[in-house]
Amino acid sequence: MFDLGLTNRVALITGANQGIGAATARALAAQGAAVFLTYLRLDPAEADPVFKPTYGEARARTTDEVVREIREAGGRAESMEADLADPTVVPALFDRAEATLGPVEILVNNASGWLADTFLPDTVDHFGRRLQPVNLDSHNRQFAVDARAPALLIAEFARRHIARNATWGRIIGLTSGGSGGFPGEVSYGAAKAAQENYTMSAAAELGRYGITANMVYPPPVDTGWFTPGVEEAVQESSPLRRVATPEDVAEVITLLASHQARHITGQVIRMS
Repeated sequence: MFDLGLTNRVALITGANQGIGAATARALAAQGAAVFLTYLRLDPAEADPVFKPTYGEARARTTDEVVREIREAGGRAESMEADLADPTVVPALFDRAEATLGPVEILVNNASGWLADTFLPDTVDHFGRRLQPVNLDSHNRQFAVDARAPALLIAEFARRHIARNATWGRIIGLTSGGSGGFPGEVSYGAAKAAQENYTMSAAAELGRYGITANMVYPPPVDTGWFTPGVEEAVQESSPLRRVATPEDVAEVITLLASHQARHITGQVIRMS
């Protein structure tokens, strides 16, 4: 049996009140890591009406349930609500994590400010989801959370890591592609492409300090937003003919955080 080398490591996971972030917190905690969860409660009314009502409810949750489950299983977990669109919260997250759990050694950039925008006059996409035109607000909302926040989190992670002469670290981001364009989710794709570039630069610059940096590119994952049409399309397009779960993605993230992945860096790990 592999020892993943994660016992007593400290992980900061963004967007961890539901979906992939919550699953990642549970997976890392199960391997002995202490986990610090960040989240932002969103108004359920903001969720597209084409999605199941439970999706909006999940986005409005705190991390209390996830933290409780981890603690009851014997793990260590703390959390803090933070709007990553506000750049001033980044140092505060690390300060709180260090005060409660210890220096952050694993950074998982999972949070997303997803919205659907387009250069076309269309108001809905082929799945019936609302579309808005690309505009200053759609750009700023998307880039603030999916590009600027990960860049600032990586920078803060690196600064503190180097200052304490640490020799082991992991940076893991989540992407849905976007470098080749993302019709119907234009700003989302562009912001994810920017995050990927920041992460690849981190891999090149920070490897000398024992830090690996990688991106995980999952297939569409049902975190509660799938419509029947989306689910059917995903199954038909997948070579595995199945829909990935948040737990599937969390396992790949955990692998990249492990001792066994110490020579994997600067990669985009594409799941099917």
